[in-house]
Amino acid sequence: MSRRFALSLAVVTMGLLASSTTTLSQAPEKPGARLETPPPPFSEGIFPCSVCHGEMPPNRVRRQLTDMHTDIVLKHDEQHRWCLDCHDADNRDFLHLANGDRVPFEESYRVCGQCHGEKYRDWQAGVHGRRTGEWNGHKSYLLCPHCHNPHQPRFKALAPKPAPKPPMRPGH
Repeated sequence: MSRRFALSLAVVTMGLLASSTTTLSQAPEKPGARLETPPPPFSEGIFPCSVCHGEMPPNRVRRQLTDMHTDIVLKHDEQHRWCLDCHDADNRDFLHLANGDRVPFEESYRVCGQCHGEKYRDWQAGVHGRRTGEWNGHKSYLLCPHCHNPHQPRFKALAPKPAPKPPMRPGH
């Protein structure tokens, strides 16, 4: 291999590595821009929350729910979390960030990303979750709740399956 060719190859390789690193590290969203996502997977008849909570004063006391939402079992840092840590107390049709900014359910990834920054970064880059579209153009993302129950986000353990059998080679 000639020295000139090796030098050219090194320059091209470094350029490709630099551009791919930049592409992966850049968030696909611009500040304030909304990402395209399908509607959140609400339980039937549960949204908008203001239908029931509109005139109800917020109760900030951590407790077991006994009147409604008894089907929700919080297994998401339950020793430290409560409903109103994510759901907005004054307008239940929104979530909220730690700084108090309201967030629509269609942008729930912003709430999740506050604690799960590494997963959020991977989700933005298309490494975690499901993203469809063009690598250098229009993209559509699934929200965290499309795959994870926000109240119990861990996937249940899967039973391992036996390893696949290798195909039979002709003559053996």
